[in-house]
Amino acid sequence: MNKEYKAFCSWSGGKDSCLALYRALKKGVKVEYLFTMFNEEGSRTRSHGLKPEIMKKYSELLDMKYIHGRAKWGEYENVFKEKMIKLESKEINMGIFGDIDLIEHKEWIHNALKHTNIEVFHPLWKEKRSDVIEEFVDSGFKSIINTVNGDKLAKKYLGRIFDKSLIKEFEELGIDPCGENGEFHTVVIDGPIFKEPLKLKQKEIIQINKYWMLDLDLE
Repeated sequence: MNKEYKAFCSWSGGKDSCLALYRALKKGVKVEYLFTMFNEEGSRTRSHGLKPEIMKKYSELLDMKYIHGRAKWGEYENVFKEKMIKLESKEINMGIFGDIDLIEHKEWIHNALKHTNIEVFHPLWKEKRSDVIEEFVDSGFKSIINTVNGDKLAKKYLGRIFDKSLIKEFEELGIDPCGENGEFHTVVIDGPIFKEPLKLKQKEIIQINKYWMLDLDLE
């Protein structure tokens, strides 16, 4: 990249945002912030249901600053836009996102940032889903399954390490290996950009409507 960028990464703690961050760093982008949206109480992330202390720990392990928003679903977009203005005031001029091929979400992001001078960067966009997940594993990242859609996957998969044997198992079940259809979510616990592994302890399994979620705490 010719232009000098100072970026934030939209960080869920999952594999796609992690690989997007990894690729941006390899391109020489200076990533200064991790950004996450929480529910209105600030108790769980909107995307993966992770607790704030876990998200804060990521910023320490990745040696980045941390910024977050809290919102009800009806207020989500407005709060998101406010946080983008705040990031722009800190001289941030790029946002990194882990979308692969969900055009509606990509369009939403572009619309939410059009009132700023922050450029949108989708490092994984339009790549083959199986290639994305294999690159993630081959690059040395490790993650676990922390949420499954009970209509598509059994809760026995909660806590499973995401490796090539699990990729093969999902493919045999007809499950997208990237979970792009909402089948599951992951939590990254180690990789080449981490100072040290993220140590988590597994607690109870929680059911929220059709979803099963493995509750996690820092060790």
